[in-house]
Amino acid sequence: MHVIHGHKHVLPEFRGSAVAIGNFDGVHRGHRALIAEAKARAAEKKIRSSVMAFEPYPREFFQPGEAHFRLTPLKRKLAIFKALGLDLAFIETFDAELAALSAEDFIARVIVAGLGASHVVVGYDFYFGHKRGGNPELMLRAGEEFGFGVTVMPPVAEAGEPFSSSAVRLYLAQGDVKSAAHVLGEPWRVAGKVVGGAKRGTGMGYPTANLPMPKGTTLGHGIYAVRAYFDGIPHEAAAYLGTRPTFDDGMPVLEVFLFDFDGDLYGRDMEVEFVDFIRADRKFHTVEELVAQMDRDIAAVKAVLASA
Repeated sequence: MHVIHGHKHVLPEFRGSAVAIGNFDGVHRGHRALIAEAKARAAEKKIRSSVMAFEPYPREFFQPGEAHFRLTPLKRKLAIFKALGLDLAFIETFDAELAALSAEDFIARVIVAGLGASHVVVGYDFYFGHKRGGNPELMLRAGEEFGFGVTVMPPVAEAGEPFSSSAVRLYLAQGDVKSAAHVLGEPWRVAGKVVGGAKRGTGMGYPTANLPMPKGTTLGHGIYAVRAYFDGIPHEAAAYLGTRPTFDDGMPVLEVFLFDFDGDLYGRDMEVEFVDFIRADRKFHTVEELVAQMDRDIAAVKAVLASA
């Protein structure tokens, strides 16, 4: 998959694709339906399939001081796009220049002059251009004017509930990582660089690799069954997210205990994939009581991962 940053210097061989446009935060099952449609149209016309996504997200640009829960950082998003079989990924910088474009200018400059799109796929709720002045109806009219095809995808839903990034965030805030994975189409992951900790886990027989959670992330506190990835290799593990109420009620840090690894991971990049929720965080009266519960937690995690 080729990754192209910006629409202004797209090489001729990368023009003329069928492109799905959106933020694609989480790349959930609704997003995947857009991508599948773009791939189908590309196959029909024997052209390349592509996506256009925005960095940063428009909400992050307009509200830079607020913490936004981003489900998928760009690196992870590109990995998913590639796994879904797309030919191209256009990553458009969302800055003051792009924000100032009217909807009509966005179509003329970005989609037509920039990408030379043959077909555009958008969702039913896609709004674009200055002050969100553009909508799917405008895109359909522009397609007729400029000669590119347009597909407006209806809501992709289950039991009457559309798949959405907001639903995923709500599930994660409740610790319901299985429901989040159902909407996403795969388990949710968080990535970061392993940092040093207080080494309390080592003293209790459970050494952990600690990851600071990305800014804005809202995940229910407790014990999880997870898979940890570094160097592309998965390792079964148990993870704890919480304030360590038995000790210090400090800042939340994700603590990951790998079952099959003995070594120093400090400073290394790691991804953690959340499989299931085991129990909520709570305070214990003694360290011995905590260790006994940890033994039970590890057994529960291993049972979950064995059946996953």
